[in-house]
Amino acid sequence: MKDNTRINVIVNLVRTLVLTLLSFITFPWVCRALQDSALGTYTWVMTFVSYFLIIAKIGIPNLAVRECVKVRDNKELLSNKVQALFILQGIATILSFGLMTAVVFIVPSLRDVSSIAFILSLNFLTGAFSFEWVFIALEKQFYMSVRSIATLSISAILTIVFVTNPGDIYIYAFISIGYTLVTSIINMVYLRKFVSLRKTLPYDFKQYIKPMLVLFSVTMVLSLYNQTDTFILGFIDPSKSQVGSYSVGIKGIDIIIGIISNLGTVFIPRSAYYYSKENKFFFKNLIKYSMNICMFIVIPAIVTMIILSKPICSLISGNTDLVGNSIGGYNDSYIVLMTLGTMMLTYSLGEIIYGQVLLPMKQEKYYLIALLLGVLLNGALSVVLGKFVFNEHPAIGVAIGTVLTDVLIFIFLIIKTWTWVKDALFNKNTLKLFFANIVIAGVTLGLYILFPIIFKNLSQTWLHVLELGVIVLIDAIIYIALCALMKENLIYSFIKKKDENQEITE
Repeated sequence: MKDNTRINVIVNLVRTLVLTLLSFITFPWVCRALQDSALGTYTWVMTFVSYFLIIAKIGIPNLAVRECVKVRDNKELLSNKVQALFILQGIATILSFGLMTAVVFIVPSLRDVSSIAFILSLNFLTGAFSFEWVFIALEKQFYMSVRSIATLSISAILTIVFVTNPGDIYIYAFISIGYTLVTSIINMVYLRKFVSLRKTLPYDFKQYIKPMLVLFSVTMVLSLYNQTDTFILGFIDPSKSQVGSYSVGIKGIDIIIGIISNLGTVFIPRSAYYYSKENKFFFKNLIKYSMNICMFIVIPAIVTMIILSKPICSLISGNTDLVGNSIGGYNDSYIVLMTLGTMMLTYSLGEIIYGQVLLPMKQEKYYLIALLLGVLLNGALSVVLGKFVFNEHPAIGVAIGTVLTDVLIFIFLIIKTWTWVKDALFNKNTLKLFFANIVIAGVTLGLYILFPIIFKNLSQTWLHVLELGVIVLIDAIIYIALCALMKENLIYSFIKKKDENQEITE
């Protein structure tokens, strides 16, 4: 069982790294082509549409994973649950689209962007047929990885070919929803191997209503929490250029959080399975293992991203050409990145606590309470800091409000789940990781100061490429070596396994 979990983690990690690489190729291209105002408009409208995507899902994905895991070895029962949950999601999707249509035509500022809003709404209309939660419950990590890499690679190529100026914002939107459409078609074809769509048992919708509404509330409030900063910033800055800067600054952070979230697709069904079988020993060890992976990835990411924030944002936004000439825009993005850096740890660990501790234990109410308070606090801080304190640079004010809120939510979640998470967070292995990253911080800062002196003849753009490529590679080598020397749990588990395999073959 442990080896299977490790394989799923590796497969999922490979997928996420490939998708991250594709994102780093396409996003700078989009930033340069659309420019800050058009990108800000796209991001703001996508934020608006995402609220109705949550309504369309109505909490079903998380509920479905938990329910399908229980019966995944019985095809008839699994099929019955999948059919019932799909019907509920289909009804919610139709109602969500109707509600969005009404809001678009009622609110004047939304009528101006109604065309792109309706294009992007196809994401949740087609997403109802994706059945992604079935494959998560069945732990089909290899299939999901191959499919995602193939479809996103095609999307990346289409983006580079067809998105070349701010007027191509609609083309970019169509390419975005095309990924969801293709994913849904492929999933529906493959689904029939595991699930029958023919009704053989009566549907018991009543058993899903209460947990579905609770999870919907959590998901909706989570969406409000995640999007409050961007949405409020869009109202503070009518030009949406600050939204563009904020989008660039948070891009690197979103990538790291995305890596941890994707790894959750491995751990969530397994933790639900262990808890349902009352296997508390493996349940607790799984929490410790997933948090170990999270901190191993996230802590060095925080260190390097904060120190290298300027070259990262310059390359992501494409605000200089290949010979270093300034193209302009996204001026506050690197300060946003530096400000939000610690969120990679607090938000990722918070998601682990929710998905792998509270969700299997059916204690989602604590996460809901934390998020409700977070939405109110984040909204208030974003308005005060963005509009009044940092009125000339609202993106920075909103970023400060967001990171303060996230830290408080994380503290609340730790207090509520202390019995389960204390050993996973506070141990000697965590101290090893922090020590290794103190060294990494010194190395990164030293090289960042030296590179402009050593390579003074390079253009700014190529210097940034060299800084990121070489410094991150050197950091990775030193980091892994230090962890190996200190026998850090994650690295040492692979070394120990390798040594044991050698002994067996000998």
